[in-house]
Amino acid sequence: MQADTTSKTNDGFHYAPRTSLWRRIIGPIEYFTERPKLFPVLLLIPVLIFFIVWNVIPTIWMIGLSFYKYSLMLGNERFLGVDNYVSIMTDANVWAALGRTFVWVFFGVGIQTVLGFFLGLLFWGSKDMPGRRIALTLLFAPMIITPVAAGVFFRLIYEPTFGIANYVIKQLGGNVNFLNDRNLAFASVLLVDIWMWTPFMILITLAALGSVPKAELEAASIDRLPWIKRFRYIILPNAKFILMLGILLRTIDSFKTLDLVYLMTQGGPGNVTDLIALVLRRRAFEALDMGWASALAIILLLTAIAFTSIYLFVLNQSNKQKQKEMGV
Repeated sequence: MQADTTSKTNDGFHYAPRTSLWRRIIGPIEYFTERPKLFPVLLLIPVLIFFIVWNVIPTIWMIGLSFYKYSLMLGNERFLGVDNYVSIMTDANVWAALGRTFVWVFFGVGIQTVLGFFLGLLFWGSKDMPGRRIALTLLFAPMIITPVAAGVFFRLIYEPTFGIANYVIKQLGGNVNFLNDRNLAFASVLLVDIWMWTPFMILITLAALGSVPKAELEAASIDRLPWIKRFRYIILPNAKFILMLGILLRTIDSFKTLDLVYLMTQGGPGNVTDLIALVLRRRAFEALDMGWASALAIILLLTAIAFTSIYLFVLNQSNKQKQKEMGV
């Protein structure tokens, strides 16, 4: 006969003990934790739900919307097929903005990578330098600042009337309007982006150099191998994968730069700093043509996927080459 697990209180009612409610809550969790193959699934479920809700569903909706003419203000929908994509491909302004964006990415990421690598190499080779930790902390500060704050900050620095940059130039007998001069605006904004994200490449470089086996470096030091050969045969082969990952992340992030440029120039003067992300923003939130903007967003997404595919291809080829050299 089953024992009565309830208890009677002064009010005459029977209540189940609290442990039974606790068992109902903890029971399914114990079921998964006691089974090694199911426990990883339990940990992945929240991440998968978040990914599906915030990435997969919006992307599918955006793909469908790209085939329609849809105004956010009027709310009317009309199926256009691939007309939005044809319109983008034949739009000279889009191609011009895309060209400026590639120039932005090439010079921005290129300079950040070179500066970040050499500064990272400097800090990596001077571990006993006094004040090294304080210097690194100050060096990483620009990366922590939000692009909006950096844009406002440097807009005030570049201000032609009371900006500190123009004040110094006036003391030397000159006067420069950084953000309104067609010859200087692009470089002036790009300089801010380089200032912000070079610390990221320093961090990536330090992580890459930290992955170099110490035994190989010690052997090279004992054999008195020249520094150039150490770099070519030991440092670069071991550090290149992390460096490439950093370059890939910066390339994708730089390709969709919006907030910094919008805060500083809004694409001006004229269209000198008008990047592809600003074209997308104007069409989506000023013209309210969500169908056309969705089509452009899909094209930019495919471009980012292409960058990632190139990285994975190079990584795969390098692994195959290494396995071939090892005779695997």
